[in-house]
Amino acid sequence: MIDFVDTTLSEKKMVLNWRNDESIKKWMYNKQDISINNHLKYIETLENLNTKQYCIVRKDDNYIGVVYFTNIDFEIRTTDFGLYANPFEKVAGVGRILEEVCIKYAFDILNLKTLKLEVFCDNEKAINLYKKFKFKESGKKMIDNKEVICMELINE
Repeated sequence: MIDFVDTTLSEKKMVLNWRNDESIKKWMYNKQDISINNHLKYIETLENLNTKQYCIVRKDDNYIGVVYFTNIDFEIRTTDFGLYANPFEKVAGVGRILEEVCIKYAFDILNLKTLKLEVFCDNEKAINLYKKFKFKESGKKMIDNKEVICMELINE
């Protein structure tokens, strides 16, 4: 894992290209293209925050995706998280790999107890992946007239 704040300019641009790809942004709350200036400014804000962390995941010599943690609360030991795969590199089982990275990092490195996520109800591929890892539905809400499923995994 490479923390966004430690990435090269080339890596920052690479991630921005992924994030602005239609196959990724269609599953995000913000579906607008993000400018390079806004992207770089956002990464700068991460340097002094302990409530958010964004990382590129590499496997062997391939950049395979991004995992991110937001609303990290070390007192109640919880975080929201998300992930997305590099849309330009097809790696078998990439969703499973990214999910395993998230869980291991949150529970073993950050020492958190609960992982939370939100997923659009029509993102069946992601929902099935989360269920394989024992995430349980904890609620539903509407975002931009689309149903969102809230899920969580508690480290017992």
